[in-house]
Amino acid sequence: MAHQRLTRPPRILVTNDDGIDSEGLRQLALVARRLSPQVTVAAPAEEASGSSAALTAVEEHGRIVVTERRLAGLSDVSAQGVEALPGFIAMVGCQGAFGSRPDLVLSGINNGANTGHAITHSGTVGAAVTAGVNGCRALAVSLDTGGPPRWGTAARLAALVLPLLLETGPGTVFNLNVPNLWPDGVRGVRRAGLAAFGAVQTTLTQRGRGYIQLAVSETVADPDLRTDAGLLAHDYAALTVLRPVSAAPWPDGLAPRVTALVMPGAPAPDSVPEQVPGAAVPSG
Repeated sequence: MAHQRLTRPPRILVTNDDGIDSEGLRQLALVARRLSPQVTVAAPAEEASGSSAALTAVEEHGRIVVTERRLAGLSDVSAQGVEALPGFIAMVGCQGAFGSRPDLVLSGINNGANTGHAITHSGTVGAAVTAGVNGCRALAVSLDTGGPPRWGTAARLAALVLPLLLETGPGTVFNLNVPNLWPDGVRGVRRAGLAAFGAVQTTLTQRGRGYIQLAVSETVADPDLRTDAGLLAHDYAALTVLRPVSAAPWPDGLAPRVTALVMPGAPAPDSVPEQVPGAAVPSG
């Protein structure tokens, strides 16, 4: 479907979950500034990894705490540390909390990959998805681990992807994962599905009275080049289009049983058929 292109430089909001002092955030803001003069940075005042799309914020006297900051090399860009999680920042940012409503929200560059179905728990991805739900185009950018972070590689690839995103309609969300290599080591960019797991898994190792103990371990490299984790393991950058949470079709045979549920003592349900937006209801 064709979408009307912007006839002006996009208004861009840059956020992350690693916090306002992250070098990855600064690098992504530099990418944004080269694309447009209308850039605002609003990021958590502290590190907020794993916060998903949570909407938590710190209030003082009923107001969210926001502190003006300066980012090196970005003297003409408004930067703010917000006492809030990235999902909250993206939500209120799309409502104009930090200036004009953005056309584009950039989240990252995260220090660590965000691949597979575990991206549900990522604050980086959560901010991008929240922006998409609120009608903004969004790009989440993550750099794989292993050795010193090659922020410049992720920044260069983000700059290549952004023109594609701007050709899409409002609400489109891209997730870009970049191998931690020098630019000439990246084999290219490929479209990707989601791997079964993420880059790491958490397992319960011990439990006792008043405590539990967990261990975090890296997952075995996914050999499937159709997935984000598989591509990343083979030195490709992986680009995935994400869809915000939506209703799914009902499992076979359950829909009529839901309609027939009656609270004890309540009158029998009427015969008006259920209409569930966004989900197909089987007829039998």
